[in-house]
Amino acid sequence: MKSFYLTDAGRVRSHNEDSVTILKNQSGEYLLMVADGMGGHRAGEVASSLAVTHYGKRFNEMASVGTKLDAVNWMNDNASEVNNEIISYAKENPNATGLGTTLVLALLTKEYLIFGNIGDSTGYVLKNGHLHQVTKPHSLVNLLVETGQLTEEEAKYHPKKNVLMKALGAMEKVELDIFDVDLSSEAILLCSDGLTNMLTDEQIEKVLNDESLTVEEKVIKLIRKCNARGGQDNVSIAYLVIKESGEEE
Repeated sequence: MKSFYLTDAGRVRSHNEDSVTILKNQSGEYLLMVADGMGGHRAGEVASSLAVTHYGKRFNEMASVGTKLDAVNWMNDNASEVNNEIISYAKENPNATGLGTTLVLALLTKEYLIFGNIGDSTGYVLKNGHLHQVTKPHSLVNLLVETGQLTEEEAKYHPKKNVLMKALGAMEKVELDIFDVDLSSEAILLCSDGLTNMLTDEQIEKVLNDESLTVEEKVIKLIRKCNARGGQDNVSIAYLVIKESGEEE
């Protein structure tokens, strides 16, 4: 398997509040994570880093995450622990008011692929050359779309499109949305909204299907495209190719 991850501050923001990583444990299991912090300079990046570092440490401590049920419990138990860490940090640091972070993660083993999500960072799979969104954003505009109060086109330009309904550090109790995903997928893509706000799914899909590019080059090209369109936000991508095009399962 080939993988690559990268984060970029973009063209507008003076600092980067995202955190991203891809880890592999002793059993050959993969953990991909993207977190998009909020709360301003020296607060948002703290929250996203706390989330990614905490999960990474716990992942590296284990030889295997275990069964699918073990993995779901592990994801949510660690979400609660991270949530408490962020809340404690905010209480101890008065200038960190509004501290919080999104988190999208994917755990791939030989037996299963599961995604966990809170906030508006996004998890996708590439299957038969088509990009499929797995996660659903916990945003105000998405809620309005689901209840029929906004169209998807109106949601794209809504002034409150960045208002989140859920995030780590924003409430006393949290639970991730968990998605059980077909193992036949060709690749996993996780990203912050700095990518999805600048490029359409079709534009992302086109880059991922470009066989002339390496895994690294695809991620770099996506970030460059965001910056060429104005780079309004930090952008982070974690990309893992499960099987190459044409490869037998």
